[in-house]
Amino acid sequence: MTFGTADSPKLLILPKFSRLEVIWGNMRLVPSFAWALVRATPAALRWFRHQDPSARVEVRDLLGLAPLSEALQLDTSLFQETEAAKHDDTATSPSFVIIMPVFNALEVTKQALDRVAHHTAEPWRMVLVEDCSTDGQVLPYLREWASSQGEHVTLIENPQNLGFIGAVNLGLKHALELLQDEPADGGAAVVLLNSDALVPKNWTPRLLAPIAADASVASVTPMSNDAELMTVPTICARHTLAEGIGDVLDKAAASLPQSAYMNAISQGAADMPTGVGFCMALAVSFLRQVPQLDTAFGMGYGEEVDWCQKAVERGGRHVAQPRLFVEHRGGASFGSEAKQKLIAKNGALISQRYPRFDAQVQDFIADDPLLTARLALGLTWLSAEAEALGAPWVPVYLGHSMGGGAELYLQRRIARDIRTQKGAVVLRVGGTLRWQVELHSAAGVTRGGTDSSAFLSQLLSLLPTRRIIYSCGVGDRSPIDLPTALLDLGRDSTGGLEVLFHDFFPLSPSYTLLASDGSWQGVPDIDCSDKAHHARRRDGSSIDLRTWRASWGALLSKAEKIEVFSQNSRSLVTQAYPELSDQIVVVPHALLHPVPLVEQNSASRKTPVIGVLGNIGEHKGSAVLARLSKRLRKTGAARLVLVGNLDPSYKLASPAIVHGDYAISDIPDLVIKYGISCWLIPSIWPETFSFTTHEALATGLPVMAFDIGAQGDLVANASNGYVLPLDTGVPDLDKMLEQVAIISEERSKA
Repeated sequence: MTFGTADSPKLLILPKFSRLEVIWGNMRLVPSFAWALVRATPAALRWFRHQDPSARVEVRDLLGLAPLSEALQLDTSLFQETEAAKHDDTATSPSFVIIMPVFNALEVTKQALDRVAHHTAEPWRMVLVEDCSTDGQVLPYLREWASSQGEHVTLIENPQNLGFIGAVNLGLKHALELLQDEPADGGAAVVLLNSDALVPKNWTPRLLAPIAADASVASVTPMSNDAELMTVPTICARHTLAEGIGDVLDKAAASLPQSAYMNAISQGAADMPTGVGFCMALAVSFLRQVPQLDTAFGMGYGEEVDWCQKAVERGGRHVAQPRLFVEHRGGASFGSEAKQKLIAKNGALISQRYPRFDAQVQDFIADDPLLTARLALGLTWLSAEAEALGAPWVPVYLGHSMGGGAELYLQRRIARDIRTQKGAVVLRVGGTLRWQVELHSAAGVTRGGTDSSAFLSQLLSLLPTRRIIYSCGVGDRSPIDLPTALLDLGRDSTGGLEVLFHDFFPLSPSYTLLASDGSWQGVPDIDCSDKAHHARRRDGSSIDLRTWRASWGALLSKAEKIEVFSQNSRSLVTQAYPELSDQIVVVPHALLHPVPLVEQNSASRKTPVIGVLGNIGEHKGSAVLARLSKRLRKTGAARLVLVGNLDPSYKLASPAIVHGDYAISDIPDLVIKYGISCWLIPSIWPETFSFTTHEALATGLPVMAFDIGAQGDLVANASNGYVLPLDTGVPDLDKMLEQVAIISEERSKA
């Protein structure tokens, strides 16, 4: 651990714990773990008896067997404010002086100055520092503009370029002289404003309110599209705004509750490790103690961090103002390439002076106290961008947290949405918090979570043209209520509702449609008594299939589009909901990667080798492979190779091989390496679309699959496909091996 001062830290090596101390520490954990076991027992029983996916999530979380949700919990007070609790920061009118250094970049400087003149409340003063621009048009324009503003503006014309820090220091000196008669506790401030920062209407009262309200506040920084820790929608990820979007975002920021924010300031919840100098209010009370930026930082970058750290040493705090958004046309004056060089050089100096600063920044990013406001403004940004692009809606997907093919498909759609309309929103279920909200954009992902459906609905109201797209809800803690929740989330939106069938969850709690014994017995009748097709509420009460279908049918009936990925899936969905047949469209997936054709003579023609592609879980046929491997060990009729991974609950008998991870481009070499003569698709559920079946068929080798689902239809219609019967719902290994022998004989004659 470290102690001492920031400038002179010391390292203390703690002694090692003895074996007895470790044992004693572990024993002290036993009671809490035992209590967690007791609490998890009802959910565990629900999982073992009914295979309820939501019960598995509950057990995992109660026992701490997985990390908490990746999403930080959102602050549900964001939209909650009573009239009596409001703090009117528009009434704040402390004295202030704006400092704007200018070097070239005339066009954006014109916009910045125009906005200051039209959007700044009276009385305002500015020290405008022209830092010997190389563009000959800059100085004449500034002279004319300053003259038009009269006593508001003091123009300083540097005879030689001082650089950003030198120009700001000159401005600070003049500003402090203008404010010399202000009392130390009066809330007076100096605002550093870049010449590429475009302020909105009524900006200064909001920016200065924290300084006026709390004498410990040394600096205030607003939200922006390019302001490091204050960036929207993704922290520290700069992006450019379309024309007019900045003002839309500021209007949304100004509507956030004033009282909640002022409470956050008083409790330290809005504190930051540093302010950001593009638009930063500095309290005069702290400027009198640290009146200049340190010239050791050369042309700029890091100087505001240094000032802020010095203010902290004097008892100051640096706070965010999420109720103000200022657009930043970042890098217009100094250029991004030059900025990166300064970052590298001056960042090292900051780390040397303030060894704990980097850790403080990382802690801020990890905890992100501004997350809720950042996400709300991000949703507003996405809605405004979609409108500007003429997009009919913003997609809001409902997805699970389990990965797999549905997630791959979802990621492809999100990537398309980012290209065409800047981004998309994903609501995930199956985590510690019921709803995980993700805003995806080219800048990255902004993620938060909540258990409150009412709060989620308020958040999504920021997307008036949202389209709710159900992708998969397996793992949700209350799936019987999920259809109603989705309908509520789509209410008052013009985007409509869409349902995708990656599995058959809307047909049955057994989303693979498999019975209790793990067999395929067709689409269950609505009065089916098999417990696999029944569910349990969290209070333990039973939900029969009739009730399940009524709930999910209400969602499906409201969908403008029900999309399935194979004709077989369309048939199965229609069996359960015949009234919806006209709404169902078949849109087959495209293969993710081209699959190389395998030369027929490249495989072994001696002992047949059955190859299996993909990662195989229970419904994908892990039990089938386990049985098959034992049979082959006894008979030697063929060898078995899994090109992929196996559910760890199962094990293949030797000499069967589990290859592990692979790439599509590896398949020809793996066929040669293992002598694979045919492929087996062991999946025992009616897949909605089978990538691995498509991939296996594309190799040109013979492919076997059971006569169910999309995989069965594919092999039945392929010249190199062979259908295996599944009459009783249980794979017949004898018939499978007979087919392998027939394939082997046919190939030997080829």
